[in-house]
Amino acid sequence: MSGIGIESFIARLPKVELHVHLVGSASAASVLELARRHPESPVPRTEEGLREFYAFRDFPHFIAVYKAVSALLTEPEDIADLVRGVARDLAVQQVRYVEMQVAPYPFRRAGMPPAVISEALDAGARDALSACGVRIAYIFDFPGQTADQDAVPTLEHALTAPPQALIGIGIGGIEAERAPHTDVIRDVFGAAAAAGLHCVPHAGETTGPETVWEAIEFLHAERIGHGINSLADPRLVAYLRETQLPVDVSPTSNVCTRCVASLGEHPLPRMLAEGLYVTLNSDDPPMFGTSLSNEYLVAARVFGLSAASLAALAGNAVRASFLEQDAKEELIAEIAGVAGPAQEPGFGVGGM
Repeated sequence: MSGIGIESFIARLPKVELHVHLVGSASAASVLELARRHPESPVPRTEEGLREFYAFRDFPHFIAVYKAVSALLTEPEDIADLVRGVARDLAVQQVRYVEMQVAPYPFRRAGMPPAVISEALDAGARDALSACGVRIAYIFDFPGQTADQDAVPTLEHALTAPPQALIGIGIGGIEAERAPHTDVIRDVFGAAAAAGLHCVPHAGETTGPETVWEAIEFLHAERIGHGINSLADPRLVAYLRETQLPVDVSPTSNVCTRCVASLGEHPLPRMLAEGLYVTLNSDDPPMFGTSLSNEYLVAARVFGLSAASLAALAGNAVRASFLEQDAKEELIAEIAGVAGPAQEPGFGVGGM
């Protein structure tokens, strides 16, 4: 398929986004508007300044920038407006459903009560569905490096005043700084799982396979966020292949945060070759100058995946989602309608 042909195919392909963060999805225009309302913020108020601000030196620098942008959202309507804007961006890419990760702790610190945060999130989700046809589910997450402060309040928010669209809990931030908080993190995920919340921790993004094992053995992981360093442990690779535990991969993100040196060196092709169950995601798209559609284009142009392989990855995301079965079947049929009969089997799963 020609370059123009693959772009057209990706543009038409129905998609599901499983690993994307709300604040990290704020468009440049949205961030600039918020920054101009908060001149005391370190976030620049010009397009050129924001581009420079988003040039990440390393992963801790990315976290610092992310926190600065998060601090700009100080009113419930800021949250709802951001959800609406993200939905518009996703709808243009034919994204039908998104499991959006939201860290409520900066909103609480801005003085918003949990119930107010939840209503803002649900207002945004209702408008996203009615105006854009994008169905949103939320995953509450908290930073591993501040789990002693943020893990329990996040769980309490999830259990006592959740948004209607809440489906799960996760953990992000700096993986190497989780260790002092291991007990509280395990306790929170155990309580969340017991309450019926899905568990989707980041693991193996900036640390090694041991963090992925921790997620599997103690955090009730139903999907692994990133997991790119799993390949360093043959036993873990075998486990992921045999169990088909989904791994949500975001190539451009990994390069921009300096976790991987270049797209050409990204482990995604090897993960597929090893038979791992992979989904393709954008993580924090405007911060990384990407989009979900662009991640599919990267998979085609850099990794050489065919249109049928891209359709299989789209199907993987549907199956790995927490949608109800009939909604999954409808989306699979929609993908098949675009991909046509010459599909390849899904990566890590049976054929579509």
